[in-house]
Amino acid sequence: MSVMLRAAGRRPFTTPLGRRLDFTVLGQGGVAVGAMFGSLDEVGAAAVMDAAWDAGLRYYDTAPLYGFGQSERRVGRALRNRPRDTFVLSTKVGRLLEPDAAMRSEAKVRFDYARDGVRRSFDESLARLGLDRVDILFVHDAELPTHGAADVYEAHWNDLTRRGGWQALTELRAAGVVQAIGLGVNDAAACERMLAELDPDVFLLAGRYTLLEQTPLHGLMANCQRRGVGVVIGGPFNSGVLVRHGGTFNYAAAPADVVARVERLRTVCERFGTPLPAAALQFPAAHPAVVSVIPGGGSVAEVQSNVAWFEAPLPAALWVALKQEGLVDRVAPVPATEAA
Repeated sequence: MSVMLRAAGRRPFTTPLGRRLDFTVLGQGGVAVGAMFGSLDEVGAAAVMDAAWDAGLRYYDTAPLYGFGQSERRVGRALRNRPRDTFVLSTKVGRLLEPDAAMRSEAKVRFDYARDGVRRSFDESLARLGLDRVDILFVHDAELPTHGAADVYEAHWNDLTRRGGWQALTELRAAGVVQAIGLGVNDAAACERMLAELDPDVFLLAGRYTLLEQTPLHGLMANCQRRGVGVVIGGPFNSGVLVRHGGTFNYAAAPADVVARVERLRTVCERFGTPLPAAALQFPAAHPAVVSVIPGGGSVAEVQSNVAWFEAPLPAALWVALKQEGLVDRVAPVPATEAA
């Protein structure tokens, strides 16, 4: 079996309410496709999506924020003629795009987590995608780090929980318009709060359970496993620092302590002839709660590199050494066997 086809291995997931979704363990994030941090044009975006499809990836994530609607339009254009039951698609609610007269496009963003905002966001996403349904709706960035002030965050959380936002999502789920709902954030504490107060099916947690940091292992990840809630791991490279020297961390210059830890990880990986990005992609996928890992991939070459790293055979001794060095939590699940 070719490397490209193995990368598309399915990971069936049954939601706590009994809905089944068939993720591929490696998926495709939609930030780069929307040219949110770059200049990817329409032709390049189509090529990226085709490369992901040809590699066997069948889980795709997007959001209104990514490129101010551009990611959803491009993802939809690439998928709308594919057999609908062969892929899993997620998008997000919580931000509404408003027309900007100066730019003659959707360029202003307004947070709205209440009932009408959630319904409007979903309808507008379907229009941009050109599809009649999505599989997962994540509440986007309902977290303290995004909103800064505690009172602002609490007001948005109140909109979600008391002004009908979550009710709208549960109604869409009950009607079968979406199969699963949850939270898409960079903050594990927000996921813990939703797990305690609401009934999510799946989280998208970006940058917090990675080869670089495993703080949620003993809290959120364990609780999700116990409750049967799935976790999609976004940002497995911590926004770039685990891929290349001088890469960013959390979309900003990496602080000295992070750079030092990355170099320690790189040194151990090199001792075993392992590319650091390969270990970074494969590590989070080993956790039983994880349903998919979604790096971005902003070019055909990046998609192909992600697939190759994901399928690279890694020795079991690598994980032993990383744990002995204190770089990976001693009880963290790791890939069990060396790939054939």
